[in-house]
Amino acid sequence: MSQIHYELFVRRKVGAQWTLEIATENRAHAIQTAEDVLEQSRAVAVRVSKETLNPSTGEYKSIAIFTKGMVDGGKPKKEEEERDPLCVQPADLYTAHARDRIGRLLEGWLNRHKATPFELLHRPDLVEKLEASGTDLQHALQKIAIPEAEARGVSVHEIIRHFQGLVERTIGNLSKAFKKGALPDLDKEGFAKAAERLAADPDRAFLLGAGVAASIAPAVNWSEKIARLLDLADAAPTEPRARAAALGAIEQPLAEIIGSRAGMADLLDTTKGDLGQTLAAMTRLTGGAAVEALIRIEASVRACMPELSGTARRLSDWLSGDDFPTVRKAIAERVLTELNGVRRLKPSDAEAEIEYLRALAMSLTAAAGRILQAEDIQAAFTTRSKTLLNGEFIDSLLGRDRSSYEEIKILIRLAENVMGAVNKRNAARWLNGNISAMRFEKEMRQGPDSPIAKLSQLAGLQRQLTRSGLVREDYEPLCAKLGDIGAQIEGDTRLLTMLVRAPAPLPHRLTLLAKLAMGESGPTGPVADKARAEALKLARGPGAREELAESPATLDLIKSLTTKAA
Repeated sequence: MSQIHYELFVRRKVGAQWTLEIATENRAHAIQTAEDVLEQSRAVAVRVSKETLNPSTGEYKSIAIFTKGMVDGGKPKKEEEERDPLCVQPADLYTAHARDRIGRLLEGWLNRHKATPFELLHRPDLVEKLEASGTDLQHALQKIAIPEAEARGVSVHEIIRHFQGLVERTIGNLSKAFKKGALPDLDKEGFAKAAERLAADPDRAFLLGAGVAASIAPAVNWSEKIARLLDLADAAPTEPRARAAALGAIEQPLAEIIGSRAGMADLLDTTKGDLGQTLAAMTRLTGGAAVEALIRIEASVRACMPELSGTARRLSDWLSGDDFPTVRKAIAERVLTELNGVRRLKPSDAEAEIEYLRALAMSLTAAAGRILQAEDIQAAFTTRSKTLLNGEFIDSLLGRDRSSYEEIKILIRLAENVMGAVNKRNAARWLNGNISAMRFEKEMRQGPDSPIAKLSQLAGLQRQLTRSGLVREDYEPLCAKLGDIGAQIEGDTRLLTMLVRAPAPLPHRLTLLAKLAMGESGPTGPVADKARAEALKLARGPGAREELAESPATLDLIKSLTTKAA
């Protein structure tokens, strides 16, 4: 860590202890993450502190700069069964939970050295660099010792001494194995041979892990590390026991890289992209045959899914099988976290955001069970839909230069793509406000389009509303309002009277009236009812039978109207 950094502590539930979530040198990132944690209901309170190093003492001074939520949530419950036990053996530091904690405690240092917690635990050279850094390791121990000491009712010094002893033993074991030459050199021996040789060794996970860590050490970025890991996977032995050990050693660092934002961005080359593009690429990366099939048949999905190339394509091929389930889980958790967050998918294009959200929903649903469970997908998109219905997003979506008719069409598109009963109801409220507005009525009645064109537009809006997924109780009043506006347009222009009296052949006039009556070229409601009455009246007039006999299609329309009228 540098001389100044920021730490985010969270309180998971009322009465719980503060626990460290992240440590970062970016103040804005720390505060934004705090807001995201609260928004996603992953904690009841958050606190961001500024940590300033005193060079003379080597200790950090802490100042709280941001607090939010149920900060004064009461005293923690001291129940032993709710606390994770302390790590007591070096092997405990190699578990997934411990590696995750190490990654958060040493996030800045690991990022600067382009390394994962897995590599730190298996590479003597990295351990030497960490020890030489001085304050990084010391401060990491302080950060974990303070909440542990408070939770267990012991002194901070005692906890620090415990962890210092554990770290020293772990480093000693790694250094001893390195000096004895016990750590395999995969580049010389070959991965398959090493895995077969160590398959029966009780320390095979540690030894193969050290070999894997050394093999990917020369990589200069995350994508190159992944490529080297996939090279090792390609060279894995075929004997079942040896293969399981080999792929297991690869899976741990691969999951850590893929689970980080920096690693995923480097792999997918989305550092300059937005969240929508990143999630689309991640979904394609792990979606397998189901997503690829959807891309081929659905143009809207194809337009949103970026092509995978190089290392990303290789990884996708591996993930399409049964290997590396932890990697797929890491990607799934990242997708789920982002969907439940508040970051915009397409910050500069609200319409594109709706299209990306639709494409992601279709793709994840197609791959349900492989990436995420169906209920998790539905819950995530319901949560994400809430962000599309706030005033800021709606203003961005509608813009300033659209007609009221265009705005209503966009809002119907929005209603089609939000999930959840409450969100559908909120979308209906936005539509009601626009359809009932005097501006819309005025534009429709006084606009330059012909009366037939206006009525056709209203009919189109009605059809879209009925297909939008809104419940009948919400869309029927909206359709009725559109029908009333249609009646005003017809009354202003006396359109039906002109159609009835037009010097055109009877079949032609009846066809126009019938289409209005059936809601095809005009809205349902008063206009349709009046058109039906006028059409039936014309059809019963003198000489109508003879003219209709020469137009079977028109006669069929009149019969259909007569049936509906009955």
